[in-house]
Amino acid sequence: MTWILPIGSELRFEGLEEPVTVVRGIGAGSQGQVFEAQLGGERLAIKWYFPACLKRDPQLRRRLEESIRRTAPSDSFLWPLALLRPTPATARLLRLAEPGFGLLMALRPERYVGIHEHTGGHVSISLRTALRAAFRLADAFHHLHLRGLCYKDISLGNLFLDPADGAILICDNDNVDVDGRDPGSVLGTPGFMAPEVLLGRARPGTSSDLFSLAVLIFRLLTRHDPLLGQMEREIRCLDEPARRRLYGEDPVFIFDPTDERNRPDPVEHLAALTLWPVYPLELRALFVQTFGGGLKEPTRRALTGQWKQALAACLDRRVLCGACGQENFPAPAQENVLCWGCGTPLAQGMELRLAHGRVAAAAENELHLHHFDARQEPDIERPLARVVAHSTDPRLLGLENLSCQTWTAQLRDGRRLEIPPGQRCNLAATAGLHTEAGPIQVAR
Repeated sequence: MTWILPIGSELRFEGLEEPVTVVRGIGAGSQGQVFEAQLGGERLAIKWYFPACLKRDPQLRRRLEESIRRTAPSDSFLWPLALLRPTPATARLLRLAEPGFGLLMALRPERYVGIHEHTGGHVSISLRTALRAAFRLADAFHHLHLRGLCYKDISLGNLFLDPADGAILICDNDNVDVDGRDPGSVLGTPGFMAPEVLLGRARPGTSSDLFSLAVLIFRLLTRHDPLLGQMEREIRCLDEPARRRLYGEDPVFIFDPTDERNRPDPVEHLAALTLWPVYPLELRALFVQTFGGGLKEPTRRALTGQWKQALAACLDRRVLCGACGQENFPAPAQENVLCWGCGTPLAQGMELRLAHGRVAAAAENELHLHHFDARQEPDIERPLARVVAHSTDPRLLGLENLSCQTWTAQLRDGRRLEIPPGQRCNLAATAGLHTEAGPIQVAR
C-alpha cells in the first residue's frame, strides 16, 4: 500500500507548535488512511482523507470542526481532537495532488478488538461482559441523542470491545451531526440501516439510530442478525434486490411472536436459538417491540433509556450454576429453574435487597447508586459494592465495600462489624448492612 503520509517523517501542521512524527500506517478505508503518530511524547492517531471523500462529502469539514468544539458525549466515543491542515512544507511531502486535511484523535488501545470478532465467534466473552458492553452502547447513544446529535452509520465495523470488562469504543465519528440537519452523503450500512432509510423514505437520524442500536445489541447478545433466518436460507443469491427485500420491503424478526416465516435455521443459526431464551422476558420484549411494530413505525422503537433499564435489570438477576458455572438470569422468586447450559436445577441463592432493586448474590454482581435512589439513572461505571467469591472456595461469597465510607454490618448472631473501604464481609454471616447510600438487606 502507498501511504499518503511519509512514514517516519516529522510533519508540521497549522496551529500545532510541535511537529508530528508519523510512526506507521494502520489501515485504510473508503474515506482515507489511518496512521499511528507521536506528538509531544503522546501516541495518537491521524486519519487523512482522500480527495474523492472530500469532494463527495463537502460538509465533512464543518461537521468535524463542530464535533471538536463540542467534545465527546461520553468516554465511549473515540472523538476528534483537532483538524490537521498541512503547512506548505508538509503539503509538498504528501502523496496527493490535493493535500486536503486530516484528523487527529486518540489511538485505540490494543486491548480493544472489533465487535465482529465476538459476533463471529472468534473471541469468547461472558454473558456479563456482553450485557455490560450493550449497556455502555445504549448509554453512549443516550448521551449523543441528549445533545440533539445522531450517528447515522453505526455498525460492527466501527465498534470495538474490551473482552475483559465490556468497555466499548465507538470509532469513525465523522458522520455525527445535528439531528434533522443537512442530509449528508451517508445513509448507513446494510443490515444496520433502518428500513425507511434503505427504501429512501427517510434520511438517517435519531430514529434510525435506535434501529441500528437494537441490531447491535441483538448481535452482541446472540451473535446473530435479527432479520436473517429461514427467508434468507431460501434465497440462492443474497444480492442487492434480496437484501432490499429482507431488510426493507418485507423484514421479519427471526423471533417475531406472530409471524413464523423467518425463524432461525436449527443448524446454521444455533447460537441465536440457544441464547435468545436465556435473557429475561423484559429484555426480549424490547427487541420484539423494535423489530415488530418498530420496523414500519419508527416512533415505536425502544429508546436508549429503556435499553439501559432492561440491561441493568438483567445484570442484577445474574446467577451462576453451581454445577457448570454458566450464567443464568431467572425471574425473581422463580422456582424449579434449570441451568440452560447443563440442565441442573439452580439452587436458591442469597439476594441483596435495596430500596430500589434486588441484586442476586453472585460473584461479580455489583451494587450501584441507582439501587438506592430511584432518581438516579442506571449507571454501571461507579459501583458502590461488588460480590466477591473466596479464592479457594467459590461457594463462599463476600460483599466488598467500594465506597469511600465505612459501613456497619449487622451479623446474624447479633454482633456488629465495621467494614472500611476496600474490605469485605461474609454474606452468609450477614443479615444486613448500613451504608451511606442506604440499607442493604441480605435475604436467603
